[in-house]
Amino acid sequence: MNDWVVRLIEQSGYLGVGFLMFLETLFPPIPSEVIMPVAGVAAANGKLSYPLAVAAGTAGAMLGNIIWYLAARALGHDRLRPIVRRHGKWLTIDWKDVERAHRWFDSHGIALVFLGRLVPTIRSIVSIPAGLLDMRFRNFFIASTLGTALWTALLAGAGFKLQENFHDIGRFIGPVSNVILGSLVVIYLWRLATHKGEPD
Repeated sequence: MNDWVVRLIEQSGYLGVGFLMFLETLFPPIPSEVIMPVAGVAAANGKLSYPLAVAAGTAGAMLGNIIWYLAARALGHDRLRPIVRRHGKWLTIDWKDVERAHRWFDSHGIALVFLGRLVPTIRSIVSIPAGLLDMRFRNFFIASTLGTALWTALLAGAGFKLQENFHDIGRFIGPVSNVILGSLVVIYLWRLATHKGEPD
């Protein structure tokens, strides 16, 4: 995959960076931990401008973020209720959990979205609760843009600094992503085993 990313960025420049980051947001197996360091290496070699590479990556990722947000917003808080009632056991939530999350998101949603953009695995899905729980688009957009820009800048900066050794970034972030994903699976299984559902 790395070679394909390198070739596309070399051939398409900023458009390639933005396109890859857009895909990464929709299909998490395409990692930003590869895309943006490659863009940083290209900037270090004078093939791209570092600020423009970060801007392109941020714009592409934000397009995907907005699509997920709008899709979740279209489903909506009200349409979520029958889904929770029907599949609450497998979702490990009941409607009281949703209402509690809604209140919490009203108070802390901006911080959650901003910080979520900086956490591997979480950053790809945080748009969904933001949309489902009716977070204001302006707040979502600002928090997402700031968090996404910081993430892309850090990854591109690491590639710029490490250059040919940029694969070291993936060796560090990859295990972190696996730990986070594994933790989410363990939490889900624990909630599934202990979930009692809503009383009739």
